[in-house]
Amino acid sequence: MNDAAPASEPRRRARVRAPELIGKGGWINTGGKDLKLADFRGRTLILDFWTFCCINCLHVLDELRELEEKHRDTVVIVGVHSPKFVHEAEHQAVVDAVERYEVHHPVLDDPELATWKQYAVRAWPTLVVIDPEGYVVAQHAGEGHAHAIERLVEELEAEHEAKGTLRRGDGPYVAPEPVPTDLRFPGKAVVLPSGHFLVSDSTRHQLVELAADGETVVRRIGGDGGGDFREPQGLALLPSGKVIVADTVNHALCTYDPETGTIERVAGTGRQWWQGSPASGPALEVDLSSPWDVAWWQGRVWIAMAGVHQLWTYDPEAGTVQVAAGTTNEGLVDGPAAEAWFAQPSGLAATADRLWIADSETSALRWIDPEGVVHTAVGTGLFDFGHRDGPAEQALLQHPLGVTALPDGSVAVSDTYNHALRRYDPATGEVTTLATDLREPSAAVLVDEDIVVVESARHRLTRLRLPEEAVRVEAVAHRTQRAATDVAPGMLRLDVVFQAPAGQKLDTRYGPSTRLLVSSTPPGLLSAGEGAGTDLFRELELNPGVTEGVLHVSAMAASCDDDPENEYPACHVHQQDWGVPVRVAPDGATRLPLVLAGMDA
Repeated sequence: MNDAAPASEPRRRARVRAPELIGKGGWINTGGKDLKLADFRGRTLILDFWTFCCINCLHVLDELRELEEKHRDTVVIVGVHSPKFVHEAEHQAVVDAVERYEVHHPVLDDPELATWKQYAVRAWPTLVVIDPEGYVVAQHAGEGHAHAIERLVEELEAEHEAKGTLRRGDGPYVAPEPVPTDLRFPGKAVVLPSGHFLVSDSTRHQLVELAADGETVVRRIGGDGGGDFREPQGLALLPSGKVIVADTVNHALCTYDPETGTIERVAGTGRQWWQGSPASGPALEVDLSSPWDVAWWQGRVWIAMAGVHQLWTYDPEAGTVQVAAGTTNEGLVDGPAAEAWFAQPSGLAATADRLWIADSETSALRWIDPEGVVHTAVGTGLFDFGHRDGPAEQALLQHPLGVTALPDGSVAVSDTYNHALRRYDPATGEVTTLATDLREPSAAVLVDEDIVVVESARHRLTRLRLPEEAVRVEAVAHRTQRAATDVAPGMLRLDVVFQAPAGQKLDTRYGPSTRLLVSSTPPGLLSAGEGAGTDLFRELELNPGVTEGVLHVSAMAASCDDDPENEYPACHVHQQDWGVPVRVAPDGATRLPLVLAGMDA
């Protein structure tokens, strides 16, 4: 759908009165002050509906930083934290995430999704633009909208300056007091040949070398404004003795030489990968997307490319990168590497015959074999999680970020949102709990008979003796808190709403510039309508024998500057994946609108 007005005409906008902002968790980054919608009158307000597990939400935080700085006297961004996982509903966890990801604007903690429901949000991330008079004028789901919002903000500035309804001044953001610790939200660790630990100190944008005691700081590498790293995560030793670093927010891989202290970027351009970009080629010429972990396996560096739900590889000898597994679709699908689906893979561990994968958004432990086939050991999909031991097919994890191979052939899983260290034994197919009372463990490394855990939210390494017996934990199971959408049996019209930003249009010079992919869980939910196409609408037929499930919708639209005089117009990609829980009900809806950009008429 494209209703872009000609550049010469004033752009008419639909306006809907914005609902009040409510959240049981209260406000963060306001110096203790509670805010209401009326406090933002006279400013353009951008609501960022996010949750801290979501890599796309983290991308949007970075996209908005320049706009936030440029228009700080007329625009206020408010993060509305809307949890997916149970752990994300804990207030302290949200406070931690706001610091961890350097969120420099007010955040409303909405653990019961009250404001999410009031604004009819269906996806993380979603951006809602409210004009200075308190009306919703645009909604955008997914990534890639910063340029469109920038244009809209400038229009609103001019319009409300002329009307006398614009109020300039400082926003309500109050920075929290810094807390002195040696590490701040560390991500991953590796043991150096010296016996020291190298830790990615993510929030301070550094690597930190610690002595063998895991506490004494030997040196800090990068950071201090030098820009060597931005929120680094995964680390792995290479045969050369260098350490490969997943430089996550720089969308790059670097090497660090512990002998010389040299840091060198070896893969990535510093730009984020988008659909249609090359996915193989010379390593320094191909864009990457939030590499989260790395492992040396089968003569190459394997990369957990969290930002696009794939595994990539980097070949140091050839100096090339390429996709190794995953389609970029988000979900849990096993099989040949080229057909498998992942959901934010965030931890890797290599053994002789398996590469283990912590697939965080599906709360799953997965692995790929030397023949390139992907398997799932624990986990069922995007919406089931918890803490349950026992047979792997029934066991539950909650957003694990790390996996560590153990000497007996089993693996330890850093079960991050359960604050636990779990164990999976392929020989027995059993899942047990090794330790609890950790705080957001994100990785672990073996040292002799001990396992050293990166306790990210306690800002430290914690050494544990590997227990011979499991810890007994009362089982809990959860599903996402999002309410299901009632849909009528039979035919369901799916509309992805996309309105090109002002001054832009869909660019069809080289074929269709839109894409829509639809599938379902269980697969039998849809009798017809699944698969790929280029239209942003689809007639879906629901199976009368299935009463509930999840519709998986992936949409992309590319828009370009609408200027016939410009031979090389700037183009932008807008994309989003939705997982929409649905329940079949006689009085349910016959149309399902999903807003990619604009307003649903």
